Amino acid sequence: MKTSNERILTTHTGSLPRSKALSALLVKREQRKPYEAAALQSEIERNLDFVVKRQRDCGVDIGNDGETPRVGFSTYTTERMKGFGGESRRKPTLDAIKFPGFADFMTRQIGVSEDLAKVWNAPQAVGALEYDPTLKEAKEESALMRASLARTGASFTELFMSAASPGIVSTTMLLSPDNPAYKTDRDYVMGIAKELKKEYDYIVSQGYVLQLDAPDLAMERVIMFGDQPLNVFLDRVALHIEAINVAVADIPRDRVRLHVCWGNWNGPHQDDVDMADLLPILYRAKVGALSIPMGNPRHEHETEVFRKLKLPPEMLLIPGVIDVTTNYLEHPEVVANRICAVANAVGDRERVIGGTDCGFGTFASYEFIAEDVVWAKLQALADGAAVATKRLWGKA
Repeated sequence: MKTSNERILTTHTGSLPRSKALSALLVKREQRKPYEAAALQSEIERNLDFVVKRQRDCGVDIGNDGETPRVGFSTYTTERMKGFGGESRRKPTLDAIKFPGFADFMTRQIGVSEDLAKVWNAPQAVGALEYDPTLKEAKEESALMRASLARTGASFTELFMSAASPGIVSTTMLLSPDNPAYKTDRDYVMGIAKELKKEYDYIVSQGYVLQLDAPDLAMERVIMFGDQPLNVFLDRVALHIEAINVAVADIPRDRVRLHVCWGNWNGPHQDDVDMADLLPILYRAKVGALSIPMGNPRHEHETEVFRKLKLPPEMLLIPGVIDVTTNYLEHPEVVANRICAVANAVGDRERVIGGTDCGFGTFASYEFIAEDVVWAKLQALADGAAVATKRLWGKA
C-alpha cells in the first residue's frame, strides 16, 4: 500500500456517480425485472470509462471503478451468493425516530418508488450462503476495470477495489429466524466471512488493494442497536472485527484498508457513537489502513482523538476531509487544514492519505450530491492535498 512519502496522496471511498440509465438497469437486474443485457453491458462500459477518466482529471491518486457495475456497496453480494430470499425489515435510524420532520424530508428527497435500489428492504438470509464458486462477477468486474484503463489510457498511483464486510452484510441482509443453516448471529456472521473470503482473496490476487466497506462498525449504533446499551453494540463491533480477521487471514495487512463510517445520509447524527469508543476495537483489525469520516460537522472535532489513542505503527489513516452529503464545495484551504490537523494528531505525515467521508453513490438511484459537484469536490481534495503538502514538506 502506497504511503504519502513525498506528498499527500489522495483517494476516495469507492462509489461514484452512475448515469440515470445505468442506475435504472442495475435496479431492474436487482429486482429481476426484464432488461437488455447488452444495453446494461454497454452502459457499464461507457459509465466506467467516464468515471475512470474523471478521477484522473480531478487528481485522484488511488482510484477504482467507482463501483460502476454494482447496484449497491453491500447489496451486490446478494447477486454473487446463494442463500438469500424474502425481504429484510431494518429498523429506522434514530434520526428518523427523533426527528420525524427530517424523516419526511428524506422521503420527499429520495422519493418512494419501485424503481429504487433495495436499501431498507434487502433480501434475508434464508439458507446456507454460498459464494459463486466460479467467481464470475468478481472476475468480470476486474476485467472491466483493466479494459477501461486500456481504453482511456488512465493510470493511477495505485488501484483499489471495494468489497462488503461480513458485518454490513449481516446487518443489511438480516438472518431469517427460520434459517436452518445458522443457529446464532455469530454463526451467521462467521458464515458470511467464510464465503466473502473467496472474493477478498481474488481481488488482492489481481493486484488491487482491498477496501472493506464496514459502516456497520459505527452506523449500526443508531439502527440495529439504537435501543441497546453501548456495551452491547461494542460487543457486536468486536465480533465483526473478528470476522474480518478470519476473512483476510491469508492477505498481507498492507493490502487491506478498512472503511468505517456513521452512515452518509444528510441527517442530524446526534446519536452517533464516539470515535474514542470505537478505536480500541478497530485497532484489532488486521488491516493496513483505516478510512474514517472527519470532513463533516459531527465528527471533524474527533481528529484530536488520535493524539490520545495513537494509530498503530502498522496502520495508515485515510481521513475523510470532504463531506459527501452536502453540495457545499470545500475550499482547498479548508481541506488542507483538515489534512494537516490529522497529520499533526497522528504525528506522521507519511501515514496520512486524503480521502472522502463516504461514497458519492452508495446505491444506484440514491444520490445526495449533484454529479458535477462530485467532480468539483474531488478536484478540491487534490488541490487541498497540494496545499497541505506545501505546508507539511515546505514544497509545492
